[in-house]
Amino acid sequence: MKPGDKLFDKIDAAIHKCKVGVAVFSPHYCESYFCLHELALLMESKKRVIPVFCDVKPSQLKVRDNGTCSPDELQRFSWALEEAKYTVGLPFDSCKGNWSEFLKEASHAVLQNLVEVEEEQTERRYHVQHQC
Repeated sequence: MKPGDKLFDKIDAAIHKCKVGVAVFSPHYCESYFCLHELALLMESKKRVIPVFCDVKPSQLKVRDNGTCSPDELQRFSWALEEAKYTVGLPFDSCKGNWSEFLKEASHAVLQNLVEVEEEQTERRYHVQHQC
C-alpha cells in the first residue's frame, strides 16, 4: 500500500483474494474496529482462518459496545469472533513461549492449510469439469 490508498479498499480486496487468513488475537484485539472488520470479512468469505491466541484465551475474547458500532456491526463482529473462538488455533504465551519455535509451528500450520485449500479447489474444479 502507498500513501493515499483507501485502507478498507486495499484490505478488503486482499482478503477476498487470499486463501488462508491468520488472525492474531491479543488482549486488546476486540477494541479494534479494523481487526474485527477483517475477521468478519474472512469469516463471511468462508476463508480458512488460523487463530493465534497471543496472551489471551479464546473465552476472554468479547466484542464490547463502545458506542461506535451499529447493532448490525456488533452482531456481525460477535458472530465472526464466535466462529474464530471455535476454530482450532495456536496458543502463544509471550512470557513463557519460545518465539522461534512458535514461528516454525505457525508457518507449518499456514503452509499445511494452503496445501489443503489448493487440493480442495483442484478437486472441485475436477468435479465441475467432469459433470458434463
